[in-house]
Amino acid sequence: MTALLDIVADAGVRLIAASGRAIAFDARDALSRTDDLTLDEPGLCSPNRHCRLVPCHDGWIAVSLTRDDDRDLVPAWTGTTFGDDPWEAIAHSAAHRTAAEMVDAAILLHLPVARVGEAAPLAPQELTGGGRDNGFILDLSALWAGPYCGALLGEAGLEVVKVESPTRPDPTPVHTPRLDARLNGRKRRLSMALHTAELLALISDARVLITSGRPHALAKLGLDEQRLFAINPGLLWIAITAHGWGGDAAMRVGFGDDCAAAGGLVGWSNNTPSFIGDALADPLTGLTAATLALEALASKQCGLLDVPLAPTAAKFATVL
Repeated sequence: MTALLDIVADAGVRLIAASGRAIAFDARDALSRTDDLTLDEPGLCSPNRHCRLVPCHDGWIAVSLTRDDDRDLVPAWTGTTFGDDPWEAIAHSAAHRTAAEMVDAAILLHLPVARVGEAAPLAPQELTGGGRDNGFILDLSALWAGPYCGALLGEAGLEVVKVESPTRPDPTPVHTPRLDARLNGRKRRLSMALHTAELLALISDARVLITSGRPHALAKLGLDEQRLFAINPGLLWIAITAHGWGGDAAMRVGFGDDCAAAGGLVGWSNNTPSFIGDALADPLTGLTAATLALEALASKQCGLLDVPLAPTAAKFATVL
């Protein structure tokens, strides 16, 4: 963990340089969700106990069972019956199947499962000129990575407006209120439906848009690239997903722990992986997205920045 903290501290230096302000950045605080979770207790279970590293016939997978719906789908994924312990069912199924087979079957069910070390590092992206030189940051994201990006942009002196759906609000205030205060406490918060003309009007005036939904889900709300760039050609759109915005990766579901494992951001001992922090892909992606956004704004660039969790974790893993 010490080596990772040093790398994150270096990333913080790049963030501060991009912001042009004296941002107070602490690497350990950046990687901490609550005071109750430790960064120094590696194991097969994530610190929040929602994700586990599971051995397969030929490798390891990371499985997150954060939501009730995910646990309900375990029988369909593993071929077991309802009532079986989900983790026992997963372990038994994985022992007789390859990691690729387990992941491919999970993807079809939209389960957050990844093969350890599967992701390639985040690659540089091309943006275009013509970005806006004024306007606010519109944060439509939830949980940790996207809101952290917005929080860092706020610390850089930009106005941030957080919009939440009244029917599907960000659960962070309920589950981790201290984290919510750190990520969203300084933002102006609005509640509105995400398929309305009112939201489109906000997007048309925004300098930066932050989302954390999959592209097909956003498109169902009328928030697709063609429409949004038509109403705001100078928009910088920070798209945070699990595995990527385009192609087959766009349909995959993932969270901070399984995506960290997908990026290879784990410890190894006797050919056994272990978690080295809490949902690490989330804060690392938020930090990376904010830095890339600030650098793009300084160059008056616009377009879509694809900043997925797993490839971002892989980028940090390459320098550990």
